[in-house]
Amino acid sequence: MKEKKKWYDYLWIVSLTYLILGFFNILFAWLGLFCFFIPLAIAMIKGNKAYCNRYCGRGQLFSLIGGRFGLSRKKDIPGWMRSAYFRYGFLIFFFIMFFLMLWNTWLVFAGAKNLGTVVTLLWTFKLPWHWAYHGTLFSDGVAQFAFGFYSVMLTSTVLGFLTMVLFKPRSWCVYCPMGTMTQLICKAKNGAASQKQEA
Repeated sequence: MKEKKKWYDYLWIVSLTYLILGFFNILFAWLGLFCFFIPLAIAMIKGNKAYCNRYCGRGQLFSLIGGRFGLSRKKDIPGWMRSAYFRYGFLIFFFIMFFLMLWNTWLVFAGAKNLGTVVTLLWTFKLPWHWAYHGTLFSDGVAQFAFGFYSVMLTSTVLGFLTMVLFKPRSWCVYCPMGTMTQLICKAKNGAASQKQEA
């Protein structure tokens, strides 16, 4: 008997909608912060990776495209990509790029730098994205953050898509920085809980 789908099985629609909205209006990129804080909150409160396993729309999207539509080679991801060295190294690299984005945002807020209406793909390729900014009542720094954050979200989607094609559909989940962060939080929380029980 086919298992009945739950509401959260359709969260891939949210991820796809987010990318489409950001294409037309960059300020929608701010909505991506939900995907940033909700996984961390679940890990800190519940001590598990329920977001990654159940609610991640991006993971569902890769499963759908790579699995049902057959665009994945369905090969095992290489061992070096599973290693702690790679996962933690990628997390550190991600943090450095993220804080550089925040620094650029601060410079625009402070008036030391002009707003750059570009999306940086894979932290390297600057794509003109001026059509997606129609002005705002707030500082240009608000838009600068949106361009930077959308760059992060689009880059991680492209990386996920590439690893989906080359390996199994959800291979991105193996080295996803958010997944690595929530795993560290869960280990810390459950380790602290174990120590309390032993005491």
